Amino acid sequence: MFGSIATKVLTVAELTRAIRGTLETRFGAVWVQGEISNYKPHPSGHQYFTLKDSRAQIACVIYQLSVEIVQPRGLGLLQAKFEALKRKLEAEGLFDPARKKMLPKFPKRIGVVTSPSGAAIRDILNILRRRARGIEILINPVRVQGIGAAAEIASAINELSNPSTIWPPIDLIVITRGGGSIEDLWEFNEEIVARAIAAALVPIVSAVGHEIDFTIADFVADLRAATPSAAAELIVPAAVELDRRINELTVCLQRCWRNFLAREQTRLRLFSERTVGRELLTRIQEGKQALDWRRIPRARLFCAATNSPTSRAG
Repeated sequence: MFGSIATKVLTVAELTRAIRGTLETRFGAVWVQGEISNYKPHPSGHQYFTLKDSRAQIACVIYQLSVEIVQPRGLGLLQAKFEALKRKLEAEGLFDPARKKMLPKFPKRIGVVTSPSGAAIRDILNILRRRARGIEILINPVRVQGIGAAAEIASAINELSNPSTIWPPIDLIVITRGGGSIEDLWEFNEEIVARAIAAALVPIVSAVGHEIDFTIADFVADLRAATPSAAAELIVPAAVELDRRINELTVCLQRCWRNFLAREQTRLRLFSERTVGRELLTRIQEGKQALDWRRIPRARLFCAATNSPTSRAG
């Protein structure tokens, strides 16, 4: 090949132009059927996605103002599986609000099931450190995508939920990961994860993907957070807010205590005044009675003196 046979070396531009010419002359406008995944809109207006079937996939782009028709054709296989499992678990009552556990207002220990190297755990840790000092955080590291990740997630939930001799009881558990395509998030749509969440002994918060992403785990969990950061803000009150509330209650308590003291002092004064009045009246009555008793002997003496013979003789 590199001997005497002449070889034409193409530039990248020449090769891509030749491929484009071949495709346009051989195919022209074609209709392609497949499942859309990894959809990503671009600020320029272009839209990128992957079109795939069970044997192959191809990267696609829709350029702004160049699309004439986009025609959907049924649900993808993963979406169909998602809807089937959702209907099954909903019929069993796993989504029922009545079975959801209340989150503690002031958790002391929080378990987190996620990848130890992902952005989700960094976001959660940063917010928890800022909002609530002194909370203990126990990370149970797992893979969050790929074959076998669902079993790891379910096992991690069971480990944190059940009593352990290794760590103190956990107050609540957060299962989380960052955003992605339906394929990336699929492990959180597996039945084994849903069953582990439903069987957990402590409240579970699901924070999987972005605000527009929904997984089966979100429906079964006791609370769904739109993002990992939102989960951290929902599960603990802000330290600043707590300080403000404590100050408000302190002022209120001091005001109530002052009012109580003033009211009791008034009652004591009134009671004292009434007591003094009663004592004075009692003494007056006692003095009056004593005076009356002193007058009685003198009256009798006067009567006796009047009725004596000497008095009559005179």
